[in-house]
Amino acid sequence: MAIRIILADDHKIVLEGLHTLIEKQQDMKIVGEAENGQMAVKLVSKHSPDVIIMDISMPDLNGIDAIRKITAESRNTKVVVLSIHDDKRYVMEAFKAGALGYLLKSSSSRELIYAIQTVISNKIYIDPGIANIMLEGVVCALSNNISLNSFMLTNRECEVLKLIAEGKTTKEIASILYVSKSTIEAHRKKIMDKLDIYSIAGLTKFAIREGLTTIEK
Repeated sequence: MAIRIILADDHKIVLEGLHTLIEKQQDMKIVGEAENGQMAVKLVSKHSPDVIIMDISMPDLNGIDAIRKITAESRNTKVVVLSIHDDKRYVMEAFKAGALGYLLKSSSSRELIYAIQTVISNKIYIDPGIANIMLEGVVCALSNNISLNSFMLTNRECEVLKLIAEGKTTKEIASILYVSKSTIEAHRKKIMDKLDIYSIAGLTKFAIREGLTTIEK
């Protein structure tokens, strides 16, 4: 039985290229195409595909949020991200949201086919171009006794979290880091969303546990 696939990308030329490539595979079949995140979610709900190949940067609903919805509503659908972004933050967010594969758009067609075959087998696929970057980050986090939860945070987010845990106000943190209060508020929201912790007390406990601060000031 052919692997049923949905494509999601806001660039028509990318969709056309992917369609041409996949339709050449005897064991794969395109059952839908979406040009934004909302459409991708609706198509998955309608067709229940085996795999959806999707970009992260899409209108209406970004790829990360779309992945969350898709994996929550259709557990049998495997998500492969196809993106230009090679930053570990995007990769970690994609996998945290429920993706099983992450592929760069600079990859070969052979890699894409292999990625699809890999996730269908319930295995994780990471583009060779970013695998070393991810591994270095994990090793660094573990060698410094920092869990993979905090590894998802950027260096600046770790700085903000540390200062929050030390009892600094938004105004004080903004002054220390030479940025605006709104920037700090945005960082705090991202930190809470990434860690799924929505109280200052909870953030403080997390920072202490992860060794970001001892609060002994």
